[in-house]
Parts: sequence; C-alpha cells; structure tokens
Amino acid sequence: MTETLSLPETHDRATRYQALIPQIKALIQDEDDLIASLANTAAGLFQGLNVLWVGFYLVKHKELVLGPFQGPIACTRIKQHQGVCGQSWAQRKTLIVDNVDDFPGHIACSSASKSEIVVPIWVQNQVVGVLDIDSIHLNDFSHTDQVALEDLNLTLSTKF
Repeated sequence: MTETLSLPETHDRATRYQALIPQIKALIQDEDDLIASLANTAAGLFQGLNVLWVGFYLVKHKELVLGPFQGPIACTRIKQHQGVCGQSWAQRKTLIVDNVDDFPGHIACSSASKSEIVVPIWVQNQVVGVLDIDSIHLNDFSHTDQVALEDLNLTLSTKF
C-alpha cells in the first residue's frame, strides 16, 4: 500500500484527476471495509484537489449521516431535500453549485464554502450515500469533476 500520492505540478483538474483517481482506486482496491475505503478516498481527494472540505454522507434511517471526511467540522445529519446534499439524494443526480449563496436552502456548515459538488453513490438502483466537496472558490467545479467523481463512486459502490 502506498502512503503518499504522486501528483502532477499543475492546477488543471483533468490532469490531476488522471493521476489521482487511479491511485485512489489502487489504494482501496483490496480493502473490504467501507469506512476505511471512504476515509482514504476523502483524504486522497482532499490532498489531490486542494479544496476546503471532502467527505461522505451515508443514508441511514431516512437521513444522511456524516461519514469519513477531511476539513473543518461538518453538519452531522441532513434530511432528504435539505441543502445541496439532501437535494442530490432526493433528485438522484450530481449537483454542481457555482455559488452556494445562490442555492435555496443551502446549509452553511462553513462560511468559507463558496461552491460545491455533490455526487450520489448508487447500489442496486438506490442512493446509499453522497460524496460532497466544498471549495473556497466560486465556480470551482465543472463537468470534468462530475465525470471523474462519478467514475470514482462506481468503484466505491462495490464497498457497500
């Protein structure tokens, strides 16, 4: 198991994902524990993307419950339809929010968060959790992030 990531010296997200995603997949490939896999994925994305917050919320008892994350303290429970995470879960799709202040009902766990991407994790046609990433920059996420993170979540879905 590698304990460090090898990342290119560039801010180009597509290039960083090309290096980062295979390393995260290799890191969790032989791990059968969900929490360990989510924890290392959060750490890898946090380190590789240089963002404010990366973490997972897992569907438990009809709400999203905080899972492994990297970054500032976070909201512990989110109801369906509440905030970006709850809306992503309810709508069953990835949501990219360029400016969280413009998102109706946004939950401000950190006032430093300016933009956000939330990507559902699917198992047997059910959303079992979401990957949530927050940035201190407006308009920080794009289709490039969506494609890479949805691909990564396919791998994570095998851990549930």
